[in-house]
Amino acid sequence: MQNVGKIMIAAAVAVGLTACAPSEQASTQPPSGPSTPAAAQQPTKTSESSAPTSEAASTGAECTADDIKVTGAANSKPEITIPTTCAPPKKLIVKDLTPGTGKEVVKGSDMLTHYLLVTWSNKTEKDSSWKRNQPFPLQGVGEASVIDGWNEGLVGIKQGGRRLLVVPPDKGYGQGGNGIEPNETLVFVIDAVQVS
Repeated sequence: MQNVGKIMIAAAVAVGLTACAPSEQASTQPPSGPSTPAAAQQPTKTSESSAPTSEAASTGAECTADDIKVTGAANSKPEITIPTTCAPPKKLIVKDLTPGTGKEVVKGSDMLTHYLLVTWSNKTEKDSSWKRNQPFPLQGVGEASVIDGWNEGLVGIKQGGRRLLVVPPDKGYGQGGNGIEPNETLVFVIDAVQVS
């Protein structure tokens, strides 16, 4: 009888520990949503509420250019804010944020660009020519050795202009490359520094 009592106590303790484990694990995992001051102040709520937001975004309407917030003036480093309330677009989005007044990029043009890249899935900066303080040279727009999203999306921009490009995976890095996650949507803000 004493052994049966010990087994029952051990079983009760095991059930109690199992019941506690998921909530302990949930509180130690980082939030799956974007890192914001609100998320940092309420990590438990963010963890619980970020799953429905992600699910809604993946099944909801696709974002448009107007859903993506870009701040900062042309010729200075921009800031990009990607929404969590809509899904990444499946087609290339091109939007002039600041119209240029100089020479227009046509297929075959050479240009110098400043750019900022933010990846959609984690909403963090991935690359920036502003960090290096050196414009990126692009030769033969339309057939340049860059992703299709740039070759297609930069035609028509004028020198001095700033353009938003939202590049779906099939016009970006696809299955991955250059440190980009597989099937990542890329968000660029590109300044046409010089067009020749």
